[in-house]
Amino acid sequence: MNEFFGSVWWLIVTLGLLVTFHEFGHFIVARWFGVKVLRFSVGFGKPLWMRRDRHGTEFAVAAIPLGGYVKMLDEREGEVAPADLDQAHNRKPVLQRMAIAAAGPAFNLVFTVLAFWLMFVVGKPDFLPIVAAPSGIAAEAGMLAGDRITAVNGDAVDSWSKALQKLGESAIGRMDARVDVVTSGNGSATRTLAFSQMPANVGEDQLFDQIGLSLAPRERPAVVGRISDGDPAAQAGIQVGDRILRINDRDVNGFSDIETLIPEEAARDPQLDLLIQRGNERIEIPLTAAAVDAGDGKSRFIMGVGSTAAYDAKLQYGPLAAIPQAFAETWDATKSSLSMLKMLVVGRASLDNLSGPISIARFANGSAQMGLAWFLGFLALISLSLAIINLLPIPILDGGHLLYYLIELIKGGPVSERSQIAGQYVGLLMLVALMGLAIFNDIHRLLP
Repeated sequence: MNEFFGSVWWLIVTLGLLVTFHEFGHFIVARWFGVKVLRFSVGFGKPLWMRRDRHGTEFAVAAIPLGGYVKMLDEREGEVAPADLDQAHNRKPVLQRMAIAAAGPAFNLVFTVLAFWLMFVVGKPDFLPIVAAPSGIAAEAGMLAGDRITAVNGDAVDSWSKALQKLGESAIGRMDARVDVVTSGNGSATRTLAFSQMPANVGEDQLFDQIGLSLAPRERPAVVGRISDGDPAAQAGIQVGDRILRINDRDVNGFSDIETLIPEEAARDPQLDLLIQRGNERIEIPLTAAAVDAGDGKSRFIMGVGSTAAYDAKLQYGPLAAIPQAFAETWDATKSSLSMLKMLVVGRASLDNLSGPISIARFANGSAQMGLAWFLGFLALISLSLAIINLLPIPILDGGHLLYYLIELIKGGPVSERSQIAGQYVGLLMLVALMGLAIFNDIHRLLP
């Protein structure tokens, strides 16, 4: 599956799961309070599939998988038979309507905790946060090759991805980061990365270049992790998982040997003899290396394989121990998301950081390729983002409905229909503007 179709597929999977869970929250709480649900739809537009249950509710999967909705019986949206008035949404007490509106984001929060819990049970492979020779801001702060990051601004760090997340948050907001490290000599030190001195015109794509930290290299096993279609390895019948033992008469001990030996041996004769191990069987495979442009006017020989990742950390807990870890991860992600939202609102973070469906699709595909645990972590973060966004007090979102109901609770009567309609238009314009900006950012990121 190439990147485009993979991204489309995993975007559909992501939105399908999260939208269904969100709308199910509205649906089940509405049913609980005796509201008649007319339609439960995953997606917008013309239904591709539909069935009706014994309560008269239509369940539909529609053509545009970018959201969903639960349509309830309501006098404001059409005539209601006298016999059904007690099942109309608008006739329910305001606290019940508030609960129905809040149920969607609440179910997204529940999904976030469950996804993090399953991620920890499955085990998320990662790298220890040990840095290579630094440059830029990290070098100026005194970071050294071999430093292992243990905390950023007081928050414990146990993996490379968590270290990058915490450093990225500080860098985006141009806030200095206090980094605790264990040095290569097992000493302890604290470095302060002066992100406040970073120029304002440094964009998102240049951020980590300015930080100047990279992962210390690990020796990778000589195991084929991926194969490029049409390249020599695929044509020769090499498979993912094969361990390369020898190239011609030269032994292979790690993947770096493959990267060195293929060009050297093929320069003498592109016809190569490989010895591989597949399961318990050793197989000799002839292969013709291909010459490709190296970008400097010269060519180099390749066989068209990539390595497996040399992970040296795994975040994994038993089913019971994973429960508090899932809640802790949810709380940490919530704090980070709210902090980023605040920085966007007050102007400390650029609106260039907004991402739309194209970026989400690419992240979905990338995380899925990294394994189940990474994809679960991605789902958890997107679900949390949906919960937070839907709770914003913007008309047309769940948070906007909650705001109307709160006003109704305080003043003792509903907000006027005219005000609600005006709010819906304002909210729609805000969402269209934000979505337009996010899609513009997505396209800009794709441009060279």
